[in-house]
Amino acid sequence: MEDSVGVLLKALRYSAEKHSDQRRRDKKSSPYINHPIQVTETLWTLGGVRDTNLLVAALLHDTIEDTDATPDEIKQQFGEDVLDLVLEVTDDKSLPKQVRKQLQIETAPHKSERAKLLKLADKLCNIRDIVHLPPANWPLSRKQEYLLWTEKVVEGLRGTNKELEDQYDTDLKEGKRLLGME
Repeated sequence: MEDSVGVLLKALRYSAEKHSDQRRRDKKSSPYINHPIQVTETLWTLGGVRDTNLLVAALLHDTIEDTDATPDEIKQQFGEDVLDLVLEVTDDKSLPKQVRKQLQIETAPHKSERAKLLKLADKLCNIRDIVHLPPANWPLSRKQEYLLWTEKVVEGLRGTNKELEDQYDTDLKEGKRLLGME
């Protein structure tokens, strides 16, 4: 137990340092680190996940994609298993945005069970943010499109965790209602 807490705290510190200059695009410009924390907490509390490496990967899931973190750093500090999970949910930023979004839909059903859990928690947190703390410059149509896109990604993640899926469905339905889609 102590080792698990220690590695989680180490990952939290690492992620916070890597994301230290980043802010969310909401009106409050919330610290970016809130997102990986929220994803990790969602896995723990709602998903019942007790897999330490998966929780560590949740804290680190955007570091390679959005910061100067390298795969070697993550492997050295957190091990190959954590690195593999992080890489499995990392978009290739060298590709155009629309290609990356389509790849998320296409690859979702083929991800490992653990990567599906992480991706599901990430999408759940993202739709909550889009509905309740949206990027300040996003028009209604972009928010609506985002929800519809996550629905396609999550379809490929289903069968992974009933609690996460049910909460996603509840939040998606509420989000569609609030955004005038139903």
